[in-house]
Amino acid sequence: MRVGNYRLELVKRTVLKPWQALLNAVLAIVAALFLFGFIFILAGLSPVDAYRQIFDYAFFNEFGLPLTLNRFVFLLLCTYAFIIPFRAGLWNIGMTGQLYIGALTAFAVFYAFGVNQLNAPHPPAIWLVPLAMLGAAVGGALTGVIAGYLRGRYNINEIVVTMMLNFMAYWFVSFMIKDGGIFMNAGGRGESFELPDAFHMPLLFDVPITIFIALAVGLFLSYLFARMRLGFEIRAYGQNPNAAAYAGISRRRVPVLVFVLGGVLAGLAGYHYFAAVPGVYKIARNYAFFGDMAFYGIICGLISQGNPIGAIPVAFLFGGLSVGGRFVQGALGMSFGVDYALLGVLMITLVAFQFFYRYKIAVVKLDKLETKVLSTD
Repeated sequence: MRVGNYRLELVKRTVLKPWQALLNAVLAIVAALFLFGFIFILAGLSPVDAYRQIFDYAFFNEFGLPLTLNRFVFLLLCTYAFIIPFRAGLWNIGMTGQLYIGALTAFAVFYAFGVNQLNAPHPPAIWLVPLAMLGAAVGGALTGVIAGYLRGRYNINEIVVTMMLNFMAYWFVSFMIKDGGIFMNAGGRGESFELPDAFHMPLLFDVPITIFIALAVGLFLSYLFARMRLGFEIRAYGQNPNAAAYAGISRRRVPVLVFVLGGVLAGLAGYHYFAAVPGVYKIARNYAFFGDMAFYGIICGLISQGNPIGAIPVAFLFGGLSVGGRFVQGALGMSFGVDYALLGVLMITLVAFQFFYRYKIAVVKLDKLETKVLSTD
């Protein structure tokens, strides 16, 4: 497009510097908030006041910030469960099923040691809680390995397999906690038994210490992809499976491995929200809400370009806006779904702005001869 003596052109980027990626993300967020501001205007509200309440509650309020951090840990673990297969060129759409089975396996460990029984002797929490976390990791891994094995051995599309596993896991959890299921709450409610106080995860400022696990995983994955041979094999497989196989990297091993690792982290996400977050400590009747929330891990992974460290602020932002959006929905008397709508607009805008990760707008000055030729067209 020509503007005076200048022409605007789209030029493919050769290098994307970190500050350019950060600037692009900030501009996308500003654009999303601007667009969503019209929703507040149509509702007869001030966008400035609405956004002030959202951010104040989510990031600065003594009650809202712990909710944001708990949501952040959940989203970050789900994001990592997506990123690991994604770096291998595979799509883990099954974090939902993996976290369901992970949570169910953790509660199975507690159930096996009689934690659900009143006044029953309980083993020490100092080793039963880690054992339950291990159970969650194993449950998620066993769910993920199905998709990885079928992809590596028979080249069956992992998206189809993981989506089917999501539905199967959802109904299996329902069978176990509702209508007389063995994990059903003693009061007859459609939810699992509640963990006694002795088996609650230690808290730091109302946030379970699983937050340190999530952050440590991010650091480990960053080192894995940058320095370790396994990370190189995963990246090589993701860029070109045929070339990777020619170099001696197993076509069967990599899909199985990445889906096992992804399943482990999704299982821990299930443990975090159902067995470690204050006020929950059970597989709640609205467990499907957290299953749906896990899909935002896909968006966080795509926005961060599969970078484990870059995923941290993205997951924190999404966690905060989901909490703040739900709060402002009630505080301002808006219709149900404001939090989903806000995250949806933010998601679409951030994905759209990824175009500028690959291209940039260049301003080209026209010389006199080219200007004259253009003027005669």
